[in-house]
Amino acid sequence: MNLIDVNTRKKRRFLFHSLGIAIVAFWLVLMGFLVKKINFREKPEVTNSIQLSGKIDSFQREWKEIYLKDRKVGYSVSLIKPFQKGYFIQEEIFLRLNLMGLASGMETLTQCQVDDRFLLKSFFFKMTSGVVSFHVTGRVEDSQLLIETGERKNKRIQRIKLSRPPMMGAGLSHFFKARKISVGETFKLPIFDPSTMAHRDAFIRVAGKERIKIKGRTYDVFRLETELWGRSMTSWLDEYGTTLKETGFMGLTILKSSPASAPADIEDAEMDFYEMAAIKIDKELTNPKRLNYLKLKIEGMEKASLNEEILNVGRQRFHDGIIEITRENLPFKSPYSLPYEGFGGEVKPLLEPEFNIESDAEEIMEKARQISGKDKDPLLVARKQLNWVYRKLDKKPIITVPSALEVLKTKVGDCNEHAILLAALLRASGIPARLSIGLVYTRGKFLYHAWTEAYIGDWISMDATMNQMPVDATHIKLVEGNLDKQVEIVKYIGKIRLKVIDLRYD
Repeated sequence: MNLIDVNTRKKRRFLFHSLGIAIVAFWLVLMGFLVKKINFREKPEVTNSIQLSGKIDSFQREWKEIYLKDRKVGYSVSLIKPFQKGYFIQEEIFLRLNLMGLASGMETLTQCQVDDRFLLKSFFFKMTSGVVSFHVTGRVEDSQLLIETGERKNKRIQRIKLSRPPMMGAGLSHFFKARKISVGETFKLPIFDPSTMAHRDAFIRVAGKERIKIKGRTYDVFRLETELWGRSMTSWLDEYGTTLKETGFMGLTILKSSPASAPADIEDAEMDFYEMAAIKIDKELTNPKRLNYLKLKIEGMEKASLNEEILNVGRQRFHDGIIEITRENLPFKSPYSLPYEGFGGEVKPLLEPEFNIESDAEEIMEKARQISGKDKDPLLVARKQLNWVYRKLDKKPIITVPSALEVLKTKVGDCNEHAILLAALLRASGIPARLSIGLVYTRGKFLYHAWTEAYIGDWISMDATMNQMPVDATHIKLVEGNLDKQVEIVKYIGKIRLKVIDLRYD
């Protein structure tokens, strides 16, 4: 390898250091066509739930165009047909985004069988981006949702307790075709998202009637208003319940289309998605890797929407809108020998496998043993595994659901893949580990980012994308946990502002 190749590779690694979970959250919005995981600040009185006034008695297909900042970046096609005293629903979505200057394509396929009230019976979901693919199946049995991921020896089943059968986001636009709506109605709908395993109630309000013009044609419509993770969203339905238009955050718009028009003239997004979500600050932070202490003022967010339990724990202190981050010190001596056996409290679950952190898989355990060798010191083992993930993974932006097993196989991904593989290797070695999602400073701005924390007497932060242990003081944790928690980061995008008050270097 010549000097030019080396420099090119170094530059490539630098460019992909700060890719964040934001793209995953953004994609989840698309999948539900903006009516998904909705939580109003104040829950309105529900006037209607899942009672239907009619039914769909014939095969129907819908095409939609997806726009980002007035630029067509994708399309979707969905179908519904009567099936076994209910319906079969299929939804395909095709998308192209600009991620760090590179065009990135992604496809999803959702198939589900629902009853005559659109409550879920079974489903299949697949997401593909380049060489990376993820799929999951599930079915409702009594008061549980049985989830299956992986294949053959890596096949695993997860059970989710249900208070009532959920609906799928792919079926929501069809739901309103099977009933008459009127202004003032509010619907409470239980929604399950297969890409994050999140199960929540959705509240949808029929806000009014109006006339809108779409591509030169005027329609009389109902306006439905929702709030998604603190985001305001709007959709317009005609008198038959067909969704004509939807708008969301960061310039996202979805329009009803036709089989000929929907797939045509798709362009790569002109604006880089990560740059759109970036947070600029008033003062440049030189040499951020050496920052030991950072004090910032957080603006733009309502106090109720900030998770102070996360902002005010460990290396972070938060009070009256001011956050202070201090890089933690590594312990002089490890307080235990592997595996960790001080089971108790919140630590025990963080030693166990979970959705997409397959720490009990044979391949993950074998790789953890290879990296660790004979070392039983958790500090040394954690450092070895951090270095291995940093060196072996090709740093590329991808749009998919991260899985430790898949990442180990493909050895490609952004910070999400780095963080989740490191967490799996740590747990497989007997070190409690958890995922952190928030912000990091790079190239003059804060970008959304994911990293890992390991329990070594205290929680120590580790960034396998940047090869840091502990991480610098520009890492600001906003959310903690697996994908069902990580999607909460959406409420910060485009709203949060930061102002530098003080900083110190080591």
